[in-house]
Amino acid sequence: MPVILEEEADYMKHDRLTKKLIQEFFQEFIEGFFPDLYPYIDFSKVTFLEQEVYLDYINGRKKEIDVLAEVKLNHQDKILHIHTEAQSTYEVDFPERMFLYFSYLYAKHRKPIQPIAVLSYNRKKDEPTQFRIDTPTQEVLQFNFLQLHLKKKNWREYIQSDNPAVAALLSQMGYEEHERVQVKLEFLRMITRMKIDPAKTTFLYGFFETYLKLNKEEESQMMEEIENLPEEEKEVVLQLPNSYFEKGKQEGIQEGIQKGVEKGKQEGIQEGIEEGIEKGKQEVVLKLMEKGMSIREIAEITEYSQAEIKKLAGE
Repeated sequence: MPVILEEEADYMKHDRLTKKLIQEFFQEFIEGFFPDLYPYIDFSKVTFLEQEVYLDYINGRKKEIDVLAEVKLNHQDKILHIHTEAQSTYEVDFPERMFLYFSYLYAKHRKPIQPIAVLSYNRKKDEPTQFRIDTPTQEVLQFNFLQLHLKKKNWREYIQSDNPAVAALLSQMGYEEHERVQVKLEFLRMITRMKIDPAKTTFLYGFFETYLKLNKEEESQMMEEIENLPEEEKEVVLQLPNSYFEKGKQEGIQEGIQKGVEKGKQEGIQEGIEEGIEKGKQEVVLKLMEKGMSIREIAEITEYSQAEIKKLAGE
């Protein structure tokens, strides 16, 4: 019998973050990307089942299934399982793996399953949404699943949405390099319209920055864009409670102006900006801990090491 090995010790950062996003905003995720499925689900009764582990004896691998939600159907006394799998790299046998997960879950729970694949890699070719088994005499099996290929989505088509899951995943949609600043700005404008608590806003911001983090030149350009917003909207954007950059930069500029007297104005402003950003990030760490997020998850979002986060918590 082959030995079952762990998949890589820490599962891909992307898969963990996407799983967390889907669980935090499950209703919004379905509404934003699968509107045909949305009306059938009673979202007042959603249960995320325990982490399932699939053992692949052929390849000698052990793999955790990403998200398995149990929901009740509207106006029916029926249960549906929704299995969502995040895939950040191209894999030729991925449709087969979706089928194997389906088979395993159905054999264990004996409930109807709606499989969903969330693809975030960049590949021009359309990816299959089915797995088939044929013999010379008949088509034995045709297994189908829903698919969300983020890179094939035009981000501009989603910026009028007030959906937090859509806002976060804007960072992985199809955009050109020269559009990076505009994508970030539209994300900020989207979350200012949403009535969600500061901890969730913090998570959304951290998720977005994991995939679309501006460099210093782009940050400066974005600040110029923010200055051109209508006054009321600009004020709300600059007051975002979780922003590593916007909030930190505003505080940093004020400190930098004072330091500029001693060190030369430009140098002082830059130093102040950096200190302000650092201060903002530390506040975010504490808010995420209050929300109950694990040190590992916080480390992925904030780019602090786990040791630094423990030290901050102690202080």
